[in-house]
This record gives sequence, structure tokens and C-alpha cells, in this order.
Amino acid sequence: MIDLQDKSPEELQRLIAEAQVQLEVKQHSMRKDVIAQIKELAASIGVTVDIQDSKKGNKRLSTVEAKYRNPDDHSKTWSGRGLAPKWMQLLLAAGHRKDEFLINT
Repeated sequence: MIDLQDKSPEELQRLIAEAQVQLEVKQHSMRKDVIAQIKELAASIGVTVDIQDSKKGNKRLSTVEAKYRNPDDHSKTWSGRGLAPKWMQLLLAAGHRKDEFLINT
């Protein structure tokens, strides 16, 4: 058990960001397992199923130019849309501001 009482606000933010990332990983894994079980059950009675993952959707995604760059690994970028990547979450939790990582065009 983690003792949260002695943690600084920055440490707590970092823990929250890391926990959110781990939760998403576990949920994705569980989703894949359930879909595999459904397909296996359907196959056992001679039925095929086409499961559309609502997380993926059927919409065409347009490419958005990167707006932020990881200062430690320039190959990692983020458009600023959607959930912030782990590297950005950790930097923000450490007290940095997003505008520190803007890509100058």
C-alpha cells in the first residue's frame, strides 16, 4: 500500500498520471480478451461475428500536425488533441507547462 499522506502535490500528480496510463493499458487488454472469448464462443456453435470496436470507430482520421515534442526524445510528439501521452503527463505532473514543449514552426 502506498502512503499518500507524505507525498507532495507533484508526487501525487505523477502517481495519478501513471495510474491513468496503467488503467488504460489494463482496460485495453481486458477488451481484447473479452472480444476473443466472444469470437471463440461464437465459433463453437458455428457462428461468425464481426465485432466493431467502438474505441476504434469507423470514422476516417485526418492527420494532425504535431504541436508538442518530448525534450528527451524528439521522436515522440503530440498534436495536442485527445489524451496527453504518458511523457507529457509526467512532465506536467513534475511542474512543467505545456507551452515549454511547443514545436517552433
